[in-house]
Amino acid sequence: MNIFAETERLILRELVPTDIEGMFELDSNPEVHKYLGNKPVKSREDAEKAIQYIRDQYKDRGIGRWAAIEKSSGYFIGWSGLKLNIGEKESLNGKQDFYDIGYRFIPRCWGKGYATESALVALDYGFKVKQYETITGIALIGNIGSNKVLRKIGLNYIEDFDCDGTRASWYELNIKDYAKKMS
Repeated sequence: MNIFAETERLILRELVPTDIEGMFELDSNPEVHKYLGNKPVKSREDAEKAIQYIRDQYKDRGIGRWAAIEKSSGYFIGWSGLKLNIGEKESLNGKQDFYDIGYRFIPRCWGKGYATESALVALDYGFKVKQYETITGIALIGNIGSNKVLRKIGLNYIEDFDCDGTRASWYELNIKDYAKKMS
């Protein structure tokens, strides 16, 4: 199992089939899906499919979200990282073929700074290791916490757009601006 990064409090590693219980706890929670289209998974089989979808991204796209493991407990607490959105099916805001940063945590872990901590490492990985030109972030306007995280990690607000009938904000950071912020 590949470990992509570690922070003071988290291990960020590839998602593996044995993460099914944690993934089911995360994605079956309606509170977690409040700003994700209100479509929590209904079965462990659905959680298993989500894990396999991400594992296929590692192989086919060279990147995918990472499992977030809390060091102090050893528990799966969610995921974070980068994703390559390809083609019309995964287009947003009229854009295709872009890397986006995302994070999703079990509610008992909200408010602890894990999203910011893991997203900063993912940005670093995307720009320094993978050499991506631009990384985007998307959050529904009502998701105040996620919008704050995207700004806190240095992404620049670009515009609001319609996302399946709900307003969302689009953020971007390019490698040049990232290098300036890091110097």
